[in-house]
Amino acid sequence: MRGRDQIAAILPDMGRIFLLIGLVCLTPLLVGMIYKEWNILPAMATAPLAFFIIGGLLSPLRVPAGQAHLSVAIAAVAFIWFVCALVGALPFTIGTHMPFTDSVFEAMSGWTDTGLTLIVNVDGTPKTLLFWRSFMQWLGGIGIIAFTVALSRRSGPLQRGLYRSEGRSESLMPGVVATATSMWQIYILITALSTGLLLLSGISLWDAVNIAMTSLATGGFSVHTAGISYYNNVLLEMLVIPVMLAGALPFKLYYLMLHSHRRINILKDPQARVLFLLVVTGTLVTTLDLVTKNLLDPLTALRQSLFMVTSAITCTGFQNTNPLEWTGATVLFITMLMLIGGSSGSTSGGMKIGRIITGFDGLVWWFRRIFHSSRAVVPFRYEGRTVPRTVAEFAVAKTMLTIFLFIFTGVLASLILLHLQAAGPFEVADVMFEAVSAMCNVGLSTGFANPDISQVSKWLFIFLMWFGRLEMIPVLVLAVGAVRGFD
Repeated sequence: MRGRDQIAAILPDMGRIFLLIGLVCLTPLLVGMIYKEWNILPAMATAPLAFFIIGGLLSPLRVPAGQAHLSVAIAAVAFIWFVCALVGALPFTIGTHMPFTDSVFEAMSGWTDTGLTLIVNVDGTPKTLLFWRSFMQWLGGIGIIAFTVALSRRSGPLQRGLYRSEGRSESLMPGVVATATSMWQIYILITALSTGLLLLSGISLWDAVNIAMTSLATGGFSVHTAGISYYNNVLLEMLVIPVMLAGALPFKLYYLMLHSHRRINILKDPQARVLFLLVVTGTLVTTLDLVTKNLLDPLTALRQSLFMVTSAITCTGFQNTNPLEWTGATVLFITMLMLIGGSSGSTSGGMKIGRIITGFDGLVWWFRRIFHSSRAVVPFRYEGRTVPRTVAEFAVAKTMLTIFLFIFTGVLASLILLHLQAAGPFEVADVMFEAVSAMCNVGLSTGFANPDISQVSKWLFIFLMWFGRLEMIPVLVLAVGAVRGFD
């Protein structure tokens, strides 16, 4: 198939995805009706209407004979996510007259579960748009493609390519549709349970629903300008922590808990063990820093550390203090945690703990081979199984490439931002913190990302959020395909 035919083969599927997204995006209109925000409904309706128009134009197109290459499916995923950000910006631009760039920033932050915001007065924003932000994060947490594949009930090589190109590697059941459907059932159940848990803190149902959606999705948007600090509620902060951790654990564990006939021990999962170890170690280190360098009392330091470290490693972005008040060493330490991120197969961003484990095991394997005879066979073991050498080398090389791309992009973006923006009160560590927070879809902020930064800086942040959410490769494939074609 030629390049044009390759693209034409996937357009109808893209159209159906946009139609299904448009259908689901009618939900915020119900919120507007409940709260009688009639004046904002036309602005909110522009998002589902735009999805319907795009989907209606693409879905009836004729599909040429043959199967589209995997590269086309990968590029299509990057394109779909970017279009979602553009369409998701319309309610903000029309409803609150936000500049279009700021609105795209807000929507990209929503869909990618980042949580950085350019809305100055969140408390004064209509509830319909606040729910729209939370809803984007909730949908984006599990994955746009995962959702639409489950809803469409269509499976095949193309759907598998789309699903896996979104950063989804888990296979809970035979068939991508069954896996996506099972993930969504689990996701909805945990969201409901999280809402009930957060209500125990004494907050309203409206606040509990929004916080549950964004904390499980590890997104971090709040319905108040001050975020979680608005409540000044220690119990709420402690109840949000297990919800954030629930979003950062591999979803296959929940599937096994619900469907396995044997008892499942979460701590037997390597990623879960590393996740909890990072939270405990990070909390101890940060608490020590805050006590010795910021001279906080131990209880306040522990409260801030536990919440902020959990928020950083799960890539949620809720914060109960401003990291700008911390020393550069503490900020860089939290930056490292954000870069690592949560588990593979979770709603978290970052490089993923699964990759860190694979990369570490790969380094150990390579060093073991160096100190053995060239004739000796040194096996590579993954989850208790021996992996063939060629497969192991490819997997380790792919993992190291992704880790390199994350680190390189974070450093490069930080250097560009330092050249674009005046330093002001921000140190190099603060700028790097902000760049990594955007790229790893975290949302923790020192205040550097604000409405006053340049347009170029805002678009760089938009790119970082998009680039990081899709784990680099789809965006690169889209860029290369756009230049060279998909022949």
